[in-house]
Amino acid sequence: MTSQAPASLAPASPRADLAEIGVIGGSGLYEFLEGARPVEVDTPFGRPSDPPVVGEVAGRRVAFVARHGKGHRFPPHRVNYRANLWALRSLGVRQVLAPCAVGSLRPEHGPGTVVVPDQVVDRTWGRPATFYEDEGPVVHVSFADPFCPHGRRVAVDAARSSPLPVVPEGTLVVVNGPRFSSRAESVLHQQAGCTIVGMTTMPEAALARELALCFTSIAVVTDHDAGVEGGTAVTHEEVLRVFARTVATLKGILTDSIARLPARVADDEATCPCRRSLDGIELPTALP
Repeated sequence: MTSQAPASLAPASPRADLAEIGVIGGSGLYEFLEGARPVEVDTPFGRPSDPPVVGEVAGRRVAFVARHGKGHRFPPHRVNYRANLWALRSLGVRQVLAPCAVGSLRPEHGPGTVVVPDQVVDRTWGRPATFYEDEGPVVHVSFADPFCPHGRRVAVDAARSSPLPVVPEGTLVVVNGPRFSSRAESVLHQQAGCTIVGMTTMPEAALARELALCFTSIAVVTDHDAGVEGGTAVTHEEVLRVFARTVATLKGILTDSIARLPARVADDEATCPCRRSLDGIELPTALP
């Protein structure tokens, strides 16, 4: 499936058995793992936002990466998404859960709603969006269904066991940020059929597919976007306040999801379409 990697892109670490599940998250999730310890991982794309932290959740080995770094120091357009995903795979991760805060584009989906999107619209720009941009074989991966079907089912079932309202599907439009949308942009996104709006899932989901990782987004609504009928201008303080109010429940959803995810199988024995996304493709670089 792969060709020999150039020396500059050689895998950074042989620690491929430290974790089977990855979580990419933000504020309130830093102390999520039991017995957590940081693991220094360098990548051909630089260092991840913070060193991954490896520990246990529900008896499973989990690696956590703080998407924005501790203290939320990286804005969404400056996150090193490539390094974060590469670091997780180098630690053995093959399934990724990616909680995020979003705005609702539907009046009926208010703050505190959990949405497990099945589609995405990418309106970001200027973010490195592929691992395979240097000279070599061109890599095209299927992205018709951006999120893992198995992971989505698990996340929906786990969310339905929580006290929060759950929307089991929807389209997430990802904007560049760090500013919020104008009212006109919000109306445009609604007219395009989008359900929620966020700033971080792309290129995260596409990069996961390029590494043959299962990727599941679990979105928590923190506000109605500005153009939604009756909506007011979104503020950063409001987003943080609502997310903090729901983070304990989100941890429960993540814990339940981790417990329900399928056990690790070897790459050549996996049957999930996410894990088979690179089959038959000659890669210009070896994967960790």
